[in-house]
Amino acid sequence: MPKPSFTPSPLYRFLSRIILLGCGLIINLAAYAELPTAVQDALSRADLSAENISLIIMPVMPETPGQPSNQGQPTQSHLPAVVTPEGQELGDSPQSSDTDKPSDPAQSSDIVKPSSIDKPSDNNGVAAAENMVTQVDVDHTITGDQLAINQQQPSSQSGASTSTAIAPPKPEPLTSGIFHNPELPRTPASTMKLIPTFIALDTLGSDFVWQTRVYYSGLRVGAQLYGDLIIQGSGDPKLTEDQLRQLLYQVTKAGIRQIHGNIIIDTSVFQNVTKDPAAFDNDPLRPYNASPDGFLVNYSSMEIHSYPDEHGLAQLTYRPRLADYQLPDTVSVRPDQSSCQSIRYSLDPYWGSVGLSFNRALPNGCAEHTFYVAFPDAKVFASRVVAQLWSDLGNTVSGAVISQEQPAQRASMAALPIVSYPSFPLASLIHDINHHSNNVMTEQVTLSLPIYAKSAKARLQNESIHTPPLLKASCTPSRQISNNIANTKSRLANYKRHSSLYYDQASSDYPTALQTMNQWWQQHLTTPPPNMTNGSGLCRSCTVSANNLAELLQYAYHHPEFSSYVDSLGVAGVSGTIADHGLRLPSSQAIGRAWIKTGTLSNVTAMAGYVKGLSGQDYVVVGIINNEQKINTYAARLALDQMLDWTAQH
Repeated sequence: MPKPSFTPSPLYRFLSRIILLGCGLIINLAAYAELPTAVQDALSRADLSAENISLIIMPVMPETPGQPSNQGQPTQSHLPAVVTPEGQELGDSPQSSDTDKPSDPAQSSDIVKPSSIDKPSDNNGVAAAENMVTQVDVDHTITGDQLAINQQQPSSQSGASTSTAIAPPKPEPLTSGIFHNPELPRTPASTMKLIPTFIALDTLGSDFVWQTRVYYSGLRVGAQLYGDLIIQGSGDPKLTEDQLRQLLYQVTKAGIRQIHGNIIIDTSVFQNVTKDPAAFDNDPLRPYNASPDGFLVNYSSMEIHSYPDEHGLAQLTYRPRLADYQLPDTVSVRPDQSSCQSIRYSLDPYWGSVGLSFNRALPNGCAEHTFYVAFPDAKVFASRVVAQLWSDLGNTVSGAVISQEQPAQRASMAALPIVSYPSFPLASLIHDINHHSNNVMTEQVTLSLPIYAKSAKARLQNESIHTPPLLKASCTPSRQISNNIANTKSRLANYKRHSSLYYDQASSDYPTALQTMNQWWQQHLTTPPPNMTNGSGLCRSCTVSANNLAELLQYAYHHPEFSSYVDSLGVAGVSGTIADHGLRLPSSQAIGRAWIKTGTLSNVTAMAGYVKGLSGQDYVVVGIINNEQKINTYAARLALDQMLDWTAQH
């Protein structure tokens, strides 16, 4: 059940304001706070100046209001244990960033190692696509000497020597923070994901699930349905092909196999959220540009796996398959040893009205490879996947599979529930979003907030509804029809007592979702709310101040859902989009002791999260670099790596 929202006392909020804004105002009087020398030097090497960065490094506040935060002793830590990268080959981790240039997940430089958390039962398009990152206009190369590092620390051998190692003294924790341009609005890129993901944890709870429900209208006679099957989308952020197959299998198991009518996919939970996939960067085939949808399947993206053979061809396999849509089994291979960077450049795919085609041959340098291509229309994609899976189960439908944004209704009879299928828990989805910087999942969560935050308790009560058992197949058809009519009336009456009718499902859109987050911010925090046009950070007009993120992170630190929140972040030098921290800065003290969300656009790089200092003190860190022109992302990111390292040393 949703856990109670953490509400700070007025004194706690006052102290937060004093620390975050008071210190910032003092620093602003001096124009700029003195940045750590390593950060300043890295900025200079990236042809950037102190004006380009907003930075906050601050010890976390104590939980008890009024208790000084700098008594010379570290605050009791709420962070996870330090992660030691011993035994890990960091060079084996593909270079990743959550860049919102998003590059094709097929690029080796754009994929992070899959997480073991809640992985679908078999490897499908979503299992790999969930690890997509969002890279925008970033092309950086790691040199061989940067890869040739060894992060393993000398291990102590118990009993090997009678001498006792003397640990060096712990450094003193910082007694005050660094606030540099803290109130200046900046483009945050994917660090913006920290906002809707925490609001969701606060308002819904880490164990919240979306329920995709199936209804029917009309009459059932044995395995025949004379009416429509209605799939009601819930906005599930991660509805995989396997989950959808299980949902349809449950419908089959409930007794419906032949539909004399249509399968209607009701996506009305989200209204007017479809976007032009080419609008952001003219790259509509990249999965990070996929539109949210009330019934989003596999992120509206297809996995394509190529197997070159000795005959100058590459065999192709696809997941998921699409009904009544042609997918070529092979593609020619051209003599080109260039690396397989993107399916857009390698194959130049085109989604036609009747099938997929490729305008170029596959470079033989690709070898065996997996690509991901976004389908241009989420509703058409979902309809074709449902039709294919329904047929794969040996079932039939006489009509069409229709995905629509209007609630499905029939004048003759109300829709009645059959089965319901839950999503992965919210904590698992938040992990995928922040660890792998998944844009469309963030949008799904953002758009869900106005609906489920207000009615979580009522919807949990609705889960206790139990439908009457199906009639036995031994009934004669005439008896079956009579019993079904009586059964329909009984079930409808029972459904009215326990739940609102199917047609009453609330809906959400971007203005409502953004207003919900704005209201939450004003009720819980003290800084002026950030300016957001979506929740993912895949935008250039969105602005967030360093004060915004620092206050949010400080607030979250003492929250009951903090463990789910911090566990969703990447660990510096170890996992997530910050895994390459150790490649860029091999001697960093932050490796394994910083939990960070990153963000990158062509002119933006940012990091925000938590660092456990060597003193034992925990810190909130925020660094946002903006520039009017495109920046050298690798060089600029080193400045933020230095921020993490410098903080960890204290």
